[in-house]
Amino acid sequence: MKKTIATLIAGLFATAAFAQAPAPAATPAAAKVEAKQEKQAAKAEVKEAKVEAKEAKVDAKAEAKADVKATKVAAKHTKAKAKHAAKTEAAKDTTVAAVTPAPAK
Repeated sequence: MKKTIATLIAGLFATAAFAQAPAPAATPAAAKVEAKQEKQAAKAEVKEAKVEAKEAKVDAKAEAKADVKATKVAAKHTKAKAKHAAKTEAAKDTTVAAVTPAPAK
């Protein structure tokens, strides 16, 4: 029984000593791997930023194109409206001239 108790106590001391050992320092290989991963992550972020910038540029271009088209349609509509108004006015003038008799001499 004494041997069993002595073994248990020795095991507890060994466990306590092992648990308090300092953590091993990062190895140079692990540091290289970590640096490589960080570099790849940075490259991915740059690539994503470039893609977003390109998409924004395409969107802006499409929006500008749509604005130009809308402006052209509005101008065409305004021109047609003015032309119609001029025709209507001319028709009124000819109608009034035809209905009004010529002055007697």
